[in-house]
Amino acid sequence: MNPQLKGVGVALVTPFQKDGSVDFAAYQRLINHVIEGGVDYVVALGTTGESPTLSKEEKYEVLDKTIEFVEKRVSVVAGFGGNYTDSVLKNTKGYHFNGIDAILSVSPAYSKPTQEGIYQHYKAIAAVSPRPIILYNVPGRTGSNMTAATTLRLAKDLPNVVAMKEASGNLVQCMEIVKDNPRKDDFLVVSGDDIVTLPMIGFGMDGVISVIANATPKLFSEMVHSALKGDFVTARKRHFELLELTQLIFAENNPGGVKAALSVLGICEENFRLPIVPVSRTLKEKIEAAIGELGGD
Repeated sequence: MNPQLKGVGVALVTPFQKDGSVDFAAYQRLINHVIEGGVDYVVALGTTGESPTLSKEEKYEVLDKTIEFVEKRVSVVAGFGGNYTDSVLKNTKGYHFNGIDAILSVSPAYSKPTQEGIYQHYKAIAAVSPRPIILYNVPGRTGSNMTAATTLRLAKDLPNVVAMKEASGNLVQCMEIVKDNPRKDDFLVVSGDDIVTLPMIGFGMDGVISVIANATPKLFSEMVHSALKGDFVTARKRHFELLELTQLIFAENNPGGVKAALSVLGICEENFRLPIVPVSRTLKEKIEAAIGELGGD
């Protein structure tokens, strides 16, 4: 497997100006912050990046800037997904992919396809993708679950499908994928839920694509890297240090919570595109207090 996808990936927020335009100065600060904090790769245009609110042209510009700002220090993953397969294929074919190491593609939302429909969707993307593909199962957002059987079928049949980001919250389903992985050397299973990443690594998963790592990359990366090395004493310590903040940033909305944390840290402002709005004042105060207890990281 070519790209470095083991360890900590961070699902980058997309900072906005007050007028709704992308704040690329803040985006550069964010990328430097997470790389200096020790993450292994960055993911642009995921759910945390408010990708549904961006036009195709804006998405391509965000990707170009991601590549520019990363400066080849870590791997770059680009989000290419949607609930209309043909549209995903056209958007994928329309980008140059120079400097992109892999694609993260979420299972189709809203349509609630059958497992065969999900399989055929990814098979079509795999046929045109110029880069390795990370599957992404997040039924809380898409409205449908990709079963372990479908994930394993895709891993077995499609060599350029190289990882699964599992955010179902179903630990048994995750265990089934790890247990029956047909390509244990080159098909990774990573967490899509920050709060259960530690136990997931405990039973054999390979890392995480994280939200909280936007704000606390150093502590979160230390937790994950320690766990992957088998140092669960350190990993548990960092996990519990981050537990309160992790719960808070997801209490109302993602990316509302993590942008509140980033505003406290002076990295970006709490600007969004509707229907996302800032978190409540009460929650913002709790987030600020939790960051203070962590010493600013």
